[in-house]
Amino acid sequence: MDSLSSSFLSAVPHQNLLPLSKTPLPPINLLTNISSIRREEKTKFSTSPIIRSASTLPTQPPRSVAKPYTAPPTPKTTALLSKFFSAWEDIITKFIDPPDRPWVNPGFVFSGNFAPVDELPPTECPIIEGTLPSCLDGAYIRNGPNHQFLPRGPSHLFDGDGMLHCLRISGGRATFCSRYVKTYKYIIERKAGTKVIPNYFSDFHGLAATVARGVLWTARMIAYRFDQRNGIGVANTSVARFGDRLYAMCESDLPYEIRVTPHGDVETVGRYDFDGKHSISMTAHPKVDPDTGEVFAFRNRIITQLLTYFRLDADGNKQCDVPIFSMHRPFLLHDFAITKKYAIFPDIQFGMDLLGFFAKGEAPAAYIPSKVPRLGVIPRYATDNKKMRWFEVPGFNMYHAINAWDEEDDNGDECIILVAPNVSPIEHMIGRMELLQASMEKVKINLNTGKLTRHPLSPRNLELSVINPAYLGKKNKYVYAGMCDRVPTTTGVVKLDVSTAAEGGQVECTVACRMYGPRCYGGEPFFVARDPDNPNADEDDGYLVSYVHDEEREESKFIVMDAQSPTLDVVASVTLPQRVPYGFHGLFVRNKDLITL
Repeated sequence: MDSLSSSFLSAVPHQNLLPLSKTPLPPINLLTNISSIRREEKTKFSTSPIIRSASTLPTQPPRSVAKPYTAPPTPKTTALLSKFFSAWEDIITKFIDPPDRPWVNPGFVFSGNFAPVDELPPTECPIIEGTLPSCLDGAYIRNGPNHQFLPRGPSHLFDGDGMLHCLRISGGRATFCSRYVKTYKYIIERKAGTKVIPNYFSDFHGLAATVARGVLWTARMIAYRFDQRNGIGVANTSVARFGDRLYAMCESDLPYEIRVTPHGDVETVGRYDFDGKHSISMTAHPKVDPDTGEVFAFRNRIITQLLTYFRLDADGNKQCDVPIFSMHRPFLLHDFAITKKYAIFPDIQFGMDLLGFFAKGEAPAAYIPSKVPRLGVIPRYATDNKKMRWFEVPGFNMYHAINAWDEEDDNGDECIILVAPNVSPIEHMIGRMELLQASMEKVKINLNTGKLTRHPLSPRNLELSVINPAYLGKKNKYVYAGMCDRVPTTTGVVKLDVSTAAEGGQVECTVACRMYGPRCYGGEPFFVARDPDNPNADEDDGYLVSYVHDEEREESKFIVMDAQSPTLDVVASVTLPQRVPYGFHGLFVRNKDLITL
């Protein structure tokens, strides 16, 4: 979703500088109901990315390294400038753009376990239940937003600085740490002691607020010697591994390479531009083919209405861009799907509404009721967009994709099967997210006839879903989905058997379920195979892992569930030394893969 901020902010000329829960909303008070947020932190840790030595790089042909940097020297007038800029921002917040919308009201956004936490160095954790399976030797890393500073005005959850919460497991023992991704934005603002770069979801709501904050941003950019060419992103959305590297990702910027140390710490290596062949941004949801190691991805410039599809080979080398020109207007694109033959892109009823922005003082991204959602299909190895085909899917607004595969029907027609949640009402995508409902569907596209059919998989509100990663792009049977409460929190997880969807119009494909308990909330689960090297293993032979927070006890846990159990039995549980705020997407990396990093 932060592709909005990437394109919106990059449209502003830069200086040529040096290389909701269902409970009633709280009153709008910037300082109440905010726990664990710091006005100014002086914790002792380095803000400089780690530069890997050649001896630690994987054994393979030489490749470019991530580009590290440090913040410029602090001007002597920083204290005075900071007070001036703060006063300016207070005027904007009080008279031009107060946080009167609940989704940017800090008292609501940062309530309970949505409040940020401090960094935590590697700390050993007690195992309070069961035994950690040996196949979990490695690291589970989950990304999420964690604002550095107490907000002075409107503040959206999506705008928080990326923080990685990592549980390192070895020999049945667990070590936990929380570390910020040391993005350029994080470093420059850490050095300045205040926000420097504007946040898309928080700051741009109407022309007056945009102009006022734009002038303030320009002044800060000059004063703090900020160069937006070094990146504006927060790296707070996901974690991905490809080309023998780990990345923290957010679609408003390039990936940030990270590494997990042997003792369980997480270090930022730097911003990565793929040998200078890629710039600006990249989706936070790249698709890694488990059989070939290829990576398929895109970038979306929402202002210029340009979607660009591209791929990387198994060694991480970027191939040619494929611009997609068949878009009717600037749109929102967060995720997509691949099969062995095709890539599938959604074109949903949410995008740029410049008329509403300039004339009505609304947010630049908005619901477009007149638009009919579409699914675009392009050959997986396309070199241009000439063979791009679009299929209208009325009422189907896909935000996340779960999986897709190729299939022949009984008539021998070529078909694509797509499994994804349909989000509604789509107008609350950025605003009242606690009102969102996600209906899981199985969509069949007949490429010969153009016919499209849809099958519901469950009446539950399901999102933040995963599969066994070995089945990405191939026909799979099981989906593990979070039962959503206030996005991105879940009250439990269900296991769906998507193969039963077409049998007599069945609308409940749940075959297993686990509720976390009263006032206990988790996020997206992740599937870890018990024996990934066994080609004959069952698809569901493995474990689901996730962080779960008990709001009554104010305690977070790491839990391991048996994916084959009818009740998804908890086989192990680890108490964490610090709570884990609700966040977004995670990844499990096996020990053998961590060693190569």
